[in-house]
Amino acid sequence: MDRRRFLSTSGMAGLGLTRSSLWVHAGDQATRRVRPASRRSVILLWMAGGPSQIDTWDPKPLRPVENRGPFSTIASAVSGIRLAEHLPLQAAMLDRFTIVRSFDAAGSDHSPGRVMQTGNPLASPRRNAAGALYPAMGSVVAKFRGPNQPGLPAYVAFNRDPNHVPGGGYIGMQYDPMNGHRAAGLPDYEGFGRLMGQDAEASEALRFTLPDGVSLDRLDRRRKLLGGLDRVTSGIDPTGTMKAIGHFQQEAVDMIVGGRARDAFDLSQEPEQVREKYGRQLWCQQALIARRLVESGVSFVTVDLTMGINAGDWDSHGDQHVFGGISTGLKPLLPVFDHLITTLVSDLEERGLLDDVLILALGEFGRSPVMGTQKGFTGGRNHWPRVMSMCLAGGGLNHGRVVGSSDQSGGEIHSQPVTPFDLAATVYRHMEIPPETTYEDTSGRPRLIVEGNGRPIGEIG
Repeated sequence: MDRRRFLSTSGMAGLGLTRSSLWVHAGDQATRRVRPASRRSVILLWMAGGPSQIDTWDPKPLRPVENRGPFSTIASAVSGIRLAEHLPLQAAMLDRFTIVRSFDAAGSDHSPGRVMQTGNPLASPRRNAAGALYPAMGSVVAKFRGPNQPGLPAYVAFNRDPNHVPGGGYIGMQYDPMNGHRAAGLPDYEGFGRLMGQDAEASEALRFTLPDGVSLDRLDRRRKLLGGLDRVTSGIDPTGTMKAIGHFQQEAVDMIVGGRARDAFDLSQEPEQVREKYGRQLWCQQALIARRLVESGVSFVTVDLTMGINAGDWDSHGDQHVFGGISTGLKPLLPVFDHLITTLVSDLEERGLLDDVLILALGEFGRSPVMGTQKGFTGGRNHWPRVMSMCLAGGGLNHGRVVGSSDQSGGEIHSQPVTPFDLAATVYRHMEIPPETTYEDTSGRPRLIVEGNGRPIGEIG
């Protein structure tokens, strides 16, 4: 029996809470170390497909056009640092950002995103048969920290393609992310900004209600009955599926009864001027909900900045490619991203939350330093894991600087390499999870959540 059918015919259906109505969960109470004393959280802006470092955060204006690309550059609020011309808002407030120009993405690919989102180069299923089992950083946070407030999920993801965001893997599917897009009742899009026949204004969190005819008393009786069944079947559950479903059931009930999650996902409770400030583009509305979630007590939120499936909108191979090239594909994305990330940072700062929320923006890898090198494509750049750029904001870090550098062409690391291990160390230090924390793989072998001598990016440079 496949996973979808199992979930629809087992305990979730017995509670009247099927996967199509609500499939939500958070950290395991039994494995949570301590109730968090702080309200720290992470928002990951996932740029699926791999944004070009040269055409965003690491421009090369003095190089030949086939290297520097079609964009001009602009000065920033930090002396000596220039960005691509289509990021003017971020450039104007670059003192609130850290740019990493020397990220080593070796081993990363369109799995997609597992290497970066797990903080481990071994997490590529294309290169490692067990790659898909390495837990996402959000899943590790869910297991070892949990939500900042009870009645909320620990790990939420807004994504159209389920393969864009990894889950619990070795530590269990109960630490997979909750589907925030469905929970918030957001409309579906097909491609960049094209609705799939639904109301663009849909914003109510419709999935946090009991089914018709199910009262709280009746729900409690069903839950007790299922608890007895779980004890009977626990000995025949080698995959942990029944255990995970038990967690799903408990968390679903807690969220419905408590009401905190329903309110956090409900955009209709947000003042109209704030919604307008973020803008009606879907990514921007998801970023606004992400702010509402971390403000309410969710620990880790991933916003998948793509409308596409498989690789993703930032996969700028060329004008003939489904996602276009640098001018035809990347250029339309940058103003939306520029507005989204600066609005999010400003909003968190105004609310006094910026030091508590670590914001990350990155994709799988960089793009090739020479344009049009992929056979059959013009005007784009190929995959380039040798070096990529990313940016950070918030998290109490010392911003307004660049970490590392690439060489003259932007194709190799020149100084201060940063690895996925360092990214994991950065996230876990911020979330107050000791780097020596371990989990067990399927063979019972302990594995560190931070491998490869990873150290926080704030300590590099």
